Amino acid sequence: MDWIISLCLGVALSACCGFRIFVPMLVASLAVKLGWISVTPGFEWMGTWTALLVLASATTLEIGAYYIPWLDNALDTVATPIAFAAGTILTTSFVEVDLPILKWGLGIIAGGGTAGLIQTGTSLLRVGSTATTGGLGNPVVASAENIASFGFSFLAVLLPLLAAFLVLMIAVFLVRLIVTRKRQPRQSA
Repeated sequence: MDWIISLCLGVALSACCGFRIFVPMLVASLAVKLGWISVTPGFEWMGTWTALLVLASATTLEIGAYYIPWLDNALDTVATPIAFAAGTILTTSFVEVDLPILKWGLGIIAGGGTAGLIQTGTSLLRVGSTATTGGLGNPVVASAENIASFGFSFLAVLLPLLAAFLVLMIAVFLVRLIVTRKRQPRQSA
């Protein structure tokens, strides 16, 4: 049962990497430092003061950058592969499985996949916001993503099963949205 809870924790935190890359890593680092959660061997570095300081600095820079009109779309371009990697690391750091191939496989598929899916959804949302508002709505989108990332990250630490369920619902919604958009006939002008 412990491995299921640890997987839920990792996947829920990984999904938050789709909103902001460093926020869930910062929350996880803080939770490890405070002793609320524990990481698997090899990932103890997450609970160090150095990691906490570096992640806090990176979080501050990332959040600020998303409020700069041209930089927010540029960040979305590079954020997808980085979110995938961060999601993989987060899930792998918490999954309590003895087989390294299974542990990293779950990290890549469940953690990285979830982070990548959420990041793709937020990127599409930002493109839509830019197209419909000329970029004026992007700060609202950025604020919503910041709130979602912090909120879900703390929820993942405190209630991992509930957080994983909500992540599953969001993932299903995004997949359905993407599939229905691809099936809609394009209108010509």
